[in-house]
Parts: sequence; structure tokens; C-alpha cells
Amino acid sequence: MEQRATTHHVHKLSFILLILSLAFPSSSFELRPSVADSTFLHSNDTAISDFRVLNRRALFQCPDLNPYLQINVTTQGDLSDEQFITVNVSGVLVPSDGDWVAMVSPSFSDVTTCLGSEAYYLQTGDTSILPLLCHYPVKAKYVTSDPSYLSCKNQKCQKYGNNGDCEVRTCAGSLSFHVVNIRTNIEFVFFAGGFSTPCILTKTDVPLKFSNPNSPLHGHLSSIDSTATSMRLTWVSGDKEPQQVQYGDGKSQTSEVTTFSAADMCSSIVVPSPAKDFGWHDPGYIHTAVMSGLQPSSTFNYKYGSDAVGWSAEIQFRTPPAGGSDELKFIVFGDMGKAPLDSSAEHYIQPGSISVIKGMTEEVENGNVDSIFHIGDISYATGFLVEWDYFLNLITPLASKVSYMTAIGNHERDYSDSGSWYTGPDSGGECGVPYETYFPMPTPAKDKPWYSIEQGSVHFTVISTEHDWTEKSEQYEWMKTDMASVDRSKTPWLVFTGHRPMYSSLGADDQFLETVEPLLLNNKVDLVLFGHVHNYERTCSIYNSECLAIPEKDKNGIDTYDNTNYSAPVQAIVGMAGFSLEKFPDDAPSWSLVRISEFGYVRAHATKDELKLEFVNSDTKNVDDSFIITKK
Repeated sequence: MEQRATTHHVHKLSFILLILSLAFPSSSFELRPSVADSTFLHSNDTAISDFRVLNRRALFQCPDLNPYLQINVTTQGDLSDEQFITVNVSGVLVPSDGDWVAMVSPSFSDVTTCLGSEAYYLQTGDTSILPLLCHYPVKAKYVTSDPSYLSCKNQKCQKYGNNGDCEVRTCAGSLSFHVVNIRTNIEFVFFAGGFSTPCILTKTDVPLKFSNPNSPLHGHLSSIDSTATSMRLTWVSGDKEPQQVQYGDGKSQTSEVTTFSAADMCSSIVVPSPAKDFGWHDPGYIHTAVMSGLQPSSTFNYKYGSDAVGWSAEIQFRTPPAGGSDELKFIVFGDMGKAPLDSSAEHYIQPGSISVIKGMTEEVENGNVDSIFHIGDISYATGFLVEWDYFLNLITPLASKVSYMTAIGNHERDYSDSGSWYTGPDSGGECGVPYETYFPMPTPAKDKPWYSIEQGSVHFTVISTEHDWTEKSEQYEWMKTDMASVDRSKTPWLVFTGHRPMYSSLGADDQFLETVEPLLLNNKVDLVLFGHVHNYERTCSIYNSECLAIPEKDKNGIDTYDNTNYSAPVQAIVGMAGFSLEKFPDDAPSWSLVRISEFGYVRAHATKDELKLEFVNSDTKNVDDSFIITKK
């Protein structure tokens, strides 16, 4: 339901340049055009839709004197942790294709006019004159989603004449909304006028509440070191009191509890951020506990919660292989985000995410996955905090069963004057705080989101492209030390990964390439994996934009890179897991061997002698590309 920004925005370019020059004085977009090309920048990276910029529209009560109009919800009691509910609008005299329903939370939120909020939205790159709600809706649907609405098939006589004939007939429609436990009460608001010129018709009389806003939810696992004898579990609850994870044969650990507030979000003095203002939603409390005394490559059960707030279902998970062992099966991808399960309009929709998650869930259930690496652009909440709850709910079937490791991306971290290397407003003011709270990785310190970990025969060096990586920076020195310390007799494969790429047919940051690429060659990195660009692309063995080696076909026709006599790393972009796909140019560079613009994920299998990767198309389940790196 996303529609790209169009060229009609350009006539206000001078105004946005003025605002953004004040709000983001040192803005630097290395992989995308400059602010002067704002239309193209944000049409791709921010995916503007009418719904997304809804808050910018002047809102008023509709001049509707209809006494029959109603909106109500069909549900059995209070809301569960996840369910589909039916919202009914009735008493409509003249159905319109501009009628729509918004889900709003908290229920006391102000959905009236906030004209002063227009400058906030200029961060998104949309410069249209559009209405302004004071609080952003969680999601919305046009009533025409009910095919019987406009034709008034579901009608009711509201008034009969003296002769018994019906004098006033009204129409009705029903919508289905997918709701997850976001802890705060919900109301539904019926609007006319479409997303462009909305006005309020009516609201639900009584807010809906969750039966247990303190429920322990969205448990997800991550590795804390290379031994695979401990695993971290992180979950969300509305309760601040410590809870427990119970696992194995009678073991338990008490959670550490943290949270964050709107005061922790970043913002410009001139243009406040969504995260600081109308996009804020209380995250509840984030619990984390480390399950220790485990064995590598083994299966255990766990549950989490407490007697006071309730317990999760019992879940079976598998630890990854220890670093230095023979074999590892992992999945890697970037830029996934989420999409609605109810076809509603939401702040940010990544259309490929549902099929990708479905495909990866099947892989996990079939025992084909030891761990997962999601390398940046995690939820695309970008300052609209309720999006994190929906994202965490979506990945639970994966992340609750195997180690889910992450790298930070621009849409988690970047914001002006916040310490990020790139200073665009891509995080919507989150500046890494929600990301690091929801996904604690084995990093050296807060806001230093780089780390390394060994699993099986692979050493993973995971960097932040969003923090300073220039020579003599702390991260640069860490990269150099980490890769130089790898024992290749223990972990023969060195995989380097982060978010923004060094090579892409669509362009990349030359300074990043010139600074960091020599470290890869000096340390004989085998494979480099990046996201950020929303497609799949694979190179030759490349250095300094030249092919130092070309793969040969094996007996099965699979490209095979022989690293016995090392030449240079193979690099691949794997940013095709959810965000709307990007097309390739007609004149791709010679180092680009494979280019695929389809949704999917990369499935990898590493032994001591061979590292095999397959790009799995999530729509067809076919392997659209595969390659092997060998050492004899």
C-alpha cells in the first residue's frame, strides 16, 4: 500500500532545504543523493505514503449531522496478546471511497489538529501540504476493504413512513484488524475524506484494553560469546519487576530490567523528531537474562515470565555450534522490516518481509539453521515506536528458537548531532536506543555496536557502518586487532559484515571503501556481506574495484572461488529481505557477476574446507544463485 513520492514535491525544494539546513547542518548521505535530491532520497529510503504523512493534514470534525452513525468492535471480552478483531461501521447514509478507520493507541491520544507539526515531517522528505494529527495512528484501513460497502449490500432501515415504507436506509461495513499486545488501550476512529483531507465522523465509545498488559512477550535469543554454552534471552513486558527464564532441567535465571523514554530519543532544536513527539509509544519494560550451563549444538526448552504476570509457552531452542567446531548452518540478510498481516496501511511497510519470514521459519523448523544474522535496518520503526512491537511479534517464530544476531543500520542509528557518522535523519530520532535495548549484542560498550563471534568454522567480524570507521578511530583499531587475532586453524573462514556496502552497482561510499578495504585484504577476509541496497548482488574476488580472481564452474555448474591461493574477498549485498526492491542499472560494472532483484534470504553452510551460500527466492523457494568458496 506504499506509494512512492513523486516529482510534485520538487516545487517546495527550497523550503525543505532551508529547514533541513537548520536541522541537519552537517548532513552527509554517502550512499544516497544529497539533500538537494530530496525527492529521490526519500522516495527510496523512506517510502512516503499518504498514510505515513497523515499527521500533516488539518483535521476537523466532519459537518455530519447523521444521528445513526456508529462504530463498534466485535470481540469477546478484553484483547488477547495477538488476535484479529472485527471493526464495524454502521448507520452510514452515503458510503464513500474516502471513508476509513484508524486504530489509535493510547486511547486518550489527541487526534485533532496540530498545525505546528508540519516542520517535524519535513525530515521524511515529503514537502506536500498535508493534514496534521497530534498523535500518529498505529494503522488504518479504508472501509472499501469490505467489498459490500460502496454497494450498500449490508443495509438497515432506520426510519419507516406512515405507510410502512422505509424512508431512511443506512449502510454498513466491516474490517478486520490484526492487533498485538502493545500494553496501552486502543480506540478506533472513523474518518471521512480519505488520507488527504480527513475529518472525524465518530469514535468507539469504550476503549479496548488488553487482558494482561504485563504479559511476557516476544522472547528472542542471541549469543553472548563463542563457547555456545550460554544464550541471552530478551523479552518485553508491561511490568518492571524482575521475571525469570526457566530452562533445561530445573535451572532458572532472574531478568535484568531496563527501558527507555522519550527523553532518550534524539531530536533537532529546529525540527523535533518523530521519536520525540507524535511517534512516541511507551515500550514497556525490556527484560534480559542469560541462560548458562548449556552445551553447544544442543536442544533445550525454556519459558519466561513470572507467577505474577504469567508465563510464556514452553519453547524449544537450539544452541549454535561452538567456535572451532566443524560445521555451521546460518542464514543472513538485511533490510527486512515488517508488513501488516491484515492488509492495513501502516507507517512503514516492507512488502517482502512476510514471505521471507515464512521461508526462514520453515528452514528453522526443519532443523536447517544454527543461527541467523540480520545485518541492519531491523524494524524500520524510524521513530514510530509501536512498530517495534509488531516487528518483534513477527520474528518470534525464528528468534525464539535460534540465535538471532544483528548489526546496526542507518534506520536504527542515524540522526543529526547524535554521534552517528552519517547525519541524515534516517532513524527518526531513535539514534540507536531502541535497537540496542531490544537487541543486546556482545559489544564492548553502549553505542559501540561492533563485535565478533565465532560459530563452527566461521569467525564473524560485525561492524557498524553508522559509527566512525576512519583510520585511528576506535572502531578502526578494533577491526584491525580483531581480524589480525583470528586463529585460522580453528576458524578457517573470516566473514566481515556490516550494513552499508563497499560495492554496489547503484553506488557506494568511496571513503568507506578506501579506508576499510585494505584491512580486508591484509587479513585475508574470505567473504564480505552487506545490506542497505535493496537487492542481491555478488562480485568476483575484488579489490580496488578490480577482479583479482574469477570463480570457475564446478561439475554442478556452481561458481567456485578457490581461496587456497588467496587473492581477495568475495563481496555480496543481501539487502533483499523486505524493503521494496531496487532495480539495477543497464550498465553494471564488470566486477558485478550476479544481480537479482527478488525478495529472499541467503542460506549458508560452512565446513572446514568449504563455505557454500545460496540465495533463496522467498516467493518461489528456488535457489536463484549459489556459490562456493573452497580451501584445499
